[in-house]
Amino acid sequence: MLSSMMPDQYAENIYEIDRKALRKKGIKGVITDLDNTLVAWDRTDATPELLEWLDDLHDEGFKITIVSNNKKKRVRTFSEPTGVSFIHSAKKPLKRAFRRATKEMGLKKEEVAVIGDQILTDVLGGNRAGYYTILVVPVSETDGWATKANRKIEQFVMRKMNQTTGGERMK
Repeated sequence: MLSSMMPDQYAENIYEIDRKALRKKGIKGVITDLDNTLVAWDRTDATPELLEWLDDLHDEGFKITIVSNNKKKRVRTFSEPTGVSFIHSAKKPLKRAFRRATKEMGLKKEEVAVIGDQILTDVLGGNRAGYYTILVVPVSETDGWATKANRKIEQFVMRKMNQTTGGERMK
């Protein structure tokens, strides 16, 4: 059970993810969570640094889709100005939204990485669907009400992961 919650990679934030290493793995697309992965859960727009990161991904040929459990209004308000495709109300960790995003990007699951800040939605869902998963530290120290319960369970899982990996980062 714990293995399905283990990400393939861990990074402090999205900016630390080595895109050249992803390319070497055959990754051509990114499915990313929105809240506390790209921006704080209560921020409505992208930061200049994030816009640059998204542009760099695009310029390097990566396809990008935001997959969020949040409501359409929240995800659309954020995504449309960035020009990034999105899927709202994804019901992660269910597989359906991941598969839909992959199909819309015209890629195979082996060519897509899932990036997110939550083990119980992003990592578990990505792993269950057979994707390469990357866990990042949440952008904000606070969470929306729905995420707070998940964080308690994640703390337990993280302790177990640290015991398993000897406290070292996953590669």
